[in-house]
Amino acid sequence: MKVLALDVGEARIGLAVGEVGRPWAFGRGYLVRRSLAEDLQALKALAEREGAQRLVVGLPLRTDGKPSAQAKRVLALAEALRGVGLEVELFDERFTTQLGQRRLREAPKRLRREKGRLDEAAAIALLESYLGV
Repeated sequence: MKVLALDVGEARIGLAVGEVGRPWAFGRGYLVRRSLAEDLQALKALAEREGAQRLVVGLPLRTDGKPSAQAKRVLALAEALRGVGLEVELFDERFTTQLGQRRLREAPKRLRREKGRLDEAAAIALLESYLGV
């Protein structure tokens, strides 16, 4: 089963794809946030293009395991995604941004400067955690 991972932020959504049963996750860039309707349309189109049967959405919890303020916004997006017919699974994304930052340190300087690359790297880390890497 193909899955699409989303690392949801205020300005951008990092994207990655992978397959259940396989340990690899591949970045698919990032989506610049516009409006809820446009974001839903773009994410649904991407899921269809990729053949993804499930969306894994990172749930930003605090280090004590309680939902953060951003978690409420992510939950609202997850419900909206379900409302357009997509299967959504929430997954604890604690520390994925830090993992993404570590990986980006090894990337060429031009990639490190692009703001959305961190969102993509976090989505890859999220999906690899989900896939059990």
